[in-house]
Amino acid sequence: MNDRVTISIADQIADVRLARPDKMNAIDPAMFEGIGAAIDSLAGRADVRCVVLSGEGRAFCAGLDMVSMQGGGSGLSSRDRNDQGAILPQHVSWGWRNLPMPVIAAVHGVAFGGGFQIMSGADIRIAHPGSRFAIRETYWGLVPDMAGFPLWRSLVRDDVLRELVYTAREFDAQEALAHGFVTRIADDPHAAAMDLAREIASRSPHAIRGDKRLLNMMHDADPVTMLAAETEEQVKVIGKPNMMEAVAANMQKRAAAFQD
Repeated sequence: MNDRVTISIADQIADVRLARPDKMNAIDPAMFEGIGAAIDSLAGRADVRCVVLSGEGRAFCAGLDMVSMQGGGSGLSSRDRNDQGAILPQHVSWGWRNLPMPVIAAVHGVAFGGGFQIMSGADIRIAHPGSRFAIRETYWGLVPDMAGFPLWRSLVRDDVLRELVYTAREFDAQEALAHGFVTRIADDPHAAAMDLAREIASRSPHAIRGDKRLLNMMHDADPVTMLAAETEEQVKVIGKPNMMEAVAANMQKRAAAFQD
């Protein structure tokens, strides 16, 4: 971790914040490293049941810091891929989707280019009504290459995506909601994300993690594979202590005390 990203953990929720507010959290090499390290640090945390991802200051993330990226500083020239097949600039977006626990992005200000792709890696995205979005890379003569395409294919119609990629135009929160890029709009997206995180954290963590594994497979796997995966995930939780605690807590109308 470095000073570009902060993590605070309380009540099984990790509050992760991009922390370069003077630059609207624009992505420089240190930001790439900080986000990647944050994802890696959370991957093995059995005590974290949900993650909330947001940006400090006036924006979620303004995209690449083009000055600092000159000379290949983003790591795009690297051939080092992780076990998911991602290089670092892809890992900072795709890695959120691959964390075992759900990730909620709380978005305000702008989410442009790389920031839009990082946001897209979250399971759920809550945006301020004044937020602005853009798949901005074509504006700079680039292509989106931070895992956007494998993330967007489950969110938005093909022709809509093509128009937004080709034109690089800005669009508002209502349009983002209509297209499926954001889940819902809230006046205080971080507070709404924390409320939702607390609700998710109140459920059996083993069931939630199984849910996420199945949801991550859903758009790629064939039906035979999905049917087998459903059964495999159910066997992991049925009759186990957390499942029995969920039943008892619901019957007794009390908060459940789950084991992580």
